[in-house]
Parts: sequence; C-alpha cells; structure tokens
Amino acid sequence: MREVAFIKQNKEKWLDFEKAIFGKTLKNPDELASLYIHLVNDLSYAQTYYPKSKTILYLNNLAARAFQKIYKTKREDTNRFVQFWKIEVPLIVYQNRRYVLYAFAIFLSFVAIGVLSAAYDDSFVRLILGDHYVNMTLENIEKGDPVAVYKSGSNWGSFIGITINNLYVGILSFIYGVFGGIGTGYILLRNGIMLGAFQFMFQKHDVLWESIRGIWIHGAMEIFAIVIEGAAGFILGASILFPKTYSRITSFKMGMKDGVKILISTFPFTVAAGFLEGFVTRYSNVMPNWLSVGIILVTLSIISFYYLIYPFILNKKLKKAHGII
Repeated sequence: MREVAFIKQNKEKWLDFEKAIFGKTLKNPDELASLYIHLVNDLSYAQTYYPKSKTILYLNNLAARAFQKIYKTKREDTNRFVQFWKIEVPLIVYQNRRYVLYAFAIFLSFVAIGVLSAAYDDSFVRLILGDHYVNMTLENIEKGDPVAVYKSGSNWGSFIGITINNLYVGILSFIYGVFGGIGTGYILLRNGIMLGAFQFMFQKHDVLWESIRGIWIHGAMEIFAIVIEGAAGFILGASILFPKTYSRITSFKMGMKDGVKILISTFPFTVAAGFLEGFVTRYSNVMPNWLSVGIILVTLSIISFYYLIYPFILNKKLKKAHGII
C-alpha cells in the first residue's frame, strides 16, 4: 500500500484517537487500551513499509502520550506521588531525550568557551566573576584554602540562601524557554562560561584539584540540575516553534506540562546541592580525599542514573510489558 493511501485510510481513526487522548471527554481505560492496540499496529506497519516517513514520528509520539494517559487512568494502588517520580518524569525525559542532549551539548560548549577565553585573555576572569570575588579567591589561595569562600556565613543561612537562588535560576531558565528557547540558551551561556572561567582560574594557580574536591561536592548535583532545567526550557520553546501535527496552542500546553514536570523533578536535587554546600563543602579542606571524591561520585551517579539511564531502562521495560514496537 502506498503511504498516501495508508494515511488516507487511517487518518480519521488517528484523529479520533487523538481527541480521545487529549480531549476533555475521556473514554474508559479498556476502550482506550483497545484503540491503543490499533495505533501500535499502525505504527508497526509504518515502521516496516515507510521507515523514513514523518508518519512514524507522529504515530510514535501519539502512542507514547497515549500510553501515559492509559497508565494514569488505570485503577492502581500505586501512590500518585511515587508514580510521578517513578513513571511520569522518566517517561517524559525519555520522550524528550534529544533536548537533554542539546542542553548538555550547549552547556559544555559554553564551558569550553569560558576556559579558552580565560586562557587567552587575563582580564576575562575578572570580567565574568568580578574583581571583588577574584581578589578574595586569590587571597584564599595564598592562605592555602582555595574554597574558603564556602565557609562564610552560617550553615543554615548558606543552605537557605543558596537553595533559593538556585531554584530561582532553574525556574527562570524554564520560563525563558517561552522565547523559543533563546532565553534558556542565555542562562546556560552565563552559567557555562562562568563555570569554565571559574575552574580555569584555579588551574592557573595550580589548585585545580583542591577546587574540584571541594566545589564539586555540591556542584555535581547543582550543575547537572541546571542543565536539566535548561532541557525543560528547550522543550517549552520547541513546543511553540515546532507544533508538529498539533495546533500551536495545544502543542504549547503539552510542552508546558512536560517542562513543568521536569522542572519540578530537579527541585529535590537542587535542595540537596544547597544542603551539601551549606553543611559539607565548607569542611572539604579537612576531609580525606576518599571521602570528598566519594561524595562527588555518589551524588553524580544518583542524578545521572535518574535522568540519563533509568528513563531508557523504564522505556525498555514498558515496551516489553505492553508489546510496544
């Protein structure tokens, strides 16, 4: 069957199914499941006979969202809170994994720009970080405690202040996605260049290791969360620029909903990072290397697993359980 005929034959069915999934009047779970089986069969057929067609993208996206809707409407004893973290967020991350990749690629590119700019321009670090901060850090380096800045203030005061600021940055990064993702890119640019210049400053004064074993105790989760929040902003921006088969307003609502869920999922990691910065990082200079490195590896492993590995594991598991091709 030619693709045009295939689309013409099934178009009405797909549109009806789309209305059933995204409309205000929902069908019962059993009826949705029956429609879903037909959709998956169509997707399988398209993958076999039209492997390079955009029809596959449309059906795959519709099938993924349909599964989420069916899963949520099933009568289960699973706690809604647990379901959100265990199922919803990882599936959304998987479906939007390319935006996570874009966010990391863009952020790391800006970090590299920060490093290179600092390496070739002695005034760049002061331009980015400010004279006061640079002078204070240089004094701390001379005193033999490069990360002494994290000892200032009280534990609770630092924890609360830092956490509020990081939450604000994350929310701003997401909201700025409404400008087609350009605003989100700007937030990643600022933080990436700042990080690159910041770390190069320590490298230049031969205390890079001392800075890493201190700063990254909290920085592993903090920076990772910023990148994921950037991905949420890009999802929002893409929903406006690339509505695909949906109306722009419907696409925007879907992008907003998915982006907000990803944004919310970063909050516990941001709070954990603030706690570590307020209560643990300040003692990094008296910690044995194995302890500081252990904390860094554990925190990085936890957040990396949740956003980069678990979504693939869950997707594979659900595909196997529900026969999704």
